[in-house]
Amino acid sequence: MKDRARLRLFSWTTLAITLGVILWGAYVRVSGSGAGCGKEWPRCHGQILPTMTSVEMAIEYLHRASSGIVGALAMALLAWVLYATPRGDPARRGAVASAFFMVTEGGVGAAIVLFERVAADKSAAHAAWMAVHLVNTFLLIASLACTAWWLSGGAALRMRWGRAAELWTAGAAALLAVGVTGALAALGDTLFGAGSLAEGVAADFSPTAHFLQQLRVLHPIAAVLAGTFVLYTRGRIAAAGGAAARRLSRAVGGLVVTQLGLGVLNFALLAPAWMQMVHLLAADLVWIAFVLLGAAAFGERGREAAPART
Repeated sequence: MKDRARLRLFSWTTLAITLGVILWGAYVRVSGSGAGCGKEWPRCHGQILPTMTSVEMAIEYLHRASSGIVGALAMALLAWVLYATPRGDPARRGAVASAFFMVTEGGVGAAIVLFERVAADKSAAHAAWMAVHLVNTFLLIASLACTAWWLSGGAALRMRWGRAAELWTAGAAALLAVGVTGALAALGDTLFGAGSLAEGVAADFSPTAHFLQQLRVLHPIAAVLAGTFVLYTRGRIAAAGGAAARRLSRAVGGLVVTQLGLGVLNFALLAPAWMQMVHLLAADLVWIAFVLLGAAAFGERGREAAPART
């Protein structure tokens, strides 16, 4: 059981470090450092261990190095889970999914660099890659969170379709949509910073503005609609589970309200870099809590954690 306790700690630690790398990736974007290593990957200006010649280069290289570290952690988690848990343990499926989405995360990041969809690129292709990156990131942290949840004694999912499952699925889709519109809004904020709130609002509704500026208005609308839906349905979803689901329902409610408040503050402050990162962290936490709400609500009741190998 000591092995499982250490594995549980390692899984949550891997998730936490992954969140840190995601936030640093956001800083790469808001600081305009996406092209810090040129259009090469995995090399940085022709070198694996380059001499840092600019701040942008150091910021981008640190993100690549830290991404490699969390990739290694995900692979180590997979190997450890396969060794320490019996066949049929749900953590195995979670660890496999985590490793898969970690690989695709690296692939998407590499493609963004190699296709030069970074820094000041204002193309629709850049926006599309940002959307793909956001969806993959959400799937990655959902997989890591579920793996840690199951290693912590969470029950395996029991597939049964009903009203609660429908509401959870709709809520998850809504949160993904908010994430995508948020990624596009953040890209627009980075590329088209406004000198004042009035200037920013005018650009959002101007027919001659760039499409990334015009799309920014979609994010607050999607956030309010999705947040209201999740707040309204979380209790009905939790009713399908037990005490853990009710606790997660309360956590989801608190995080959604906090995130909506942060969104208003981000808008009022004209989306400074630090506020964008705080906003992103809150979005990730809302997503994790909602995913775990589903895992708790739809888990097999009465299941005990399978014993680890000793």
